[in-house]
Amino acid sequence: MSTTARELNRATLARQLLLGREPLGVEEAVRRVVALQAQQPASPYIALWNRLSGFDPADLDAAVAGFRTVKATLMRITLHLVHAEDYRIFREAMEPTLRASRLGDSRFRASGLTAGDAGVLIPGLLAYADRPRTAAETAAWLGEQLGGPADPAAQRMLRQYAPLWHAPTGGPWSFGARPSYVAAGERPGPADPDVAARGLQALVRRYLAGFGPASVADIAQFTLVRRDRATAAVRALAGELVELRGPGDTVLYDVPGAPRPPGDIPAPPRLMAMWDSVLLAYADRGRVIPPAYRKLVTRVNGDVLPTLLVDGHVAGVWRPVDGGVEATAFHPLAAPVWEGLAAEAESLVTFLADREPRAYQRYDHWWAKGIPGSETRLLCAG
Repeated sequence: MSTTARELNRATLARQLLLGREPLGVEEAVRRVVALQAQQPASPYIALWNRLSGFDPADLDAAVAGFRTVKATLMRITLHLVHAEDYRIFREAMEPTLRASRLGDSRFRASGLTAGDAGVLIPGLLAYADRPRTAAETAAWLGEQLGGPADPAAQRMLRQYAPLWHAPTGGPWSFGARPSYVAAGERPGPADPDVAARGLQALVRRYLAGFGPASVADIAQFTLVRRDRATAAVRALAGELVELRGPGDTVLYDVPGAPRPPGDIPAPPRLMAMWDSVLLAYADRGRVIPPAYRKLVTRVNGDVLPTLLVDGHVAGVWRPVDGGVEATAFHPLAAPVWEGLAAEAESLVTFLADREPRAYQRYDHWWAKGIPGSETRLLCAG
């Protein structure tokens, strides 16, 4: 069975709730899309605004406050918002990667701490974090255990490795600039290869349901696990997966029965959040980002700008400005496309108004440095 590049694009959009806004609750939606990248506090909200009909941000506030959706360091060693019931298995899948990247980091080792020290410290840290603790409080606790101040980088690595959730701190998007931490309610199992392997198999099934069809390289990219681990997970699931051939005869895998709509199904315009997962979920990002535009969207320090999605593919970038949304198209867009983007911008301006009208303002420096484009328009002016 084979599939085309356009069919792959439409499969991603269907599974990521981007072919049409759906009437789902926030917890079910987070589960459906697997995870929402969350290092920028507004992004999970804007991601769900793009995907859900009648989305009320207060519903996500409540899910976060009740720890029904949780924010933690997981895939790609970065912050994601996931369903609380998914946290444990995702964390077990990521254990080898998190351990190697955090406890094996030269900055952690330079502090004089070892992985063995972390194993001794973490149970006490979790007991201390039985209620939300600020970074300063966890640093003070760690200093007490070590008999002196701990290296700031080592503190950060230890917090990122430990099974800690970010506790909501208020502000327009639940989480502010000064994080607070609480022990995970669903603790991962022991740092055991078999536990990690089973966890990765479960994560692969979820990834394929949310982003497939996809290759082993795509799985490794989404998770940032070693390629051999991704290969082993796919082999272990061989009897449960469908195998397809993609462009260039690439071997792709999928879960049976997952939607794969035809390539000619219409895709509505969207104003995508910064770091939206569809931009980062594949080794071959050409599924959504035309190769010529990749460096315009993903900046040198890793910032992934908010994008215009037109016919299922990145066609430009946007930012909130006084009076509306400034949209820069990388290539000429037809008048009906601009009309669709303007309608989205009007809805987004209304959505942001009660929270943070200039969300993403701290990233305006990228625009000040210049963004090449075919046309820039102010949408929803006045």
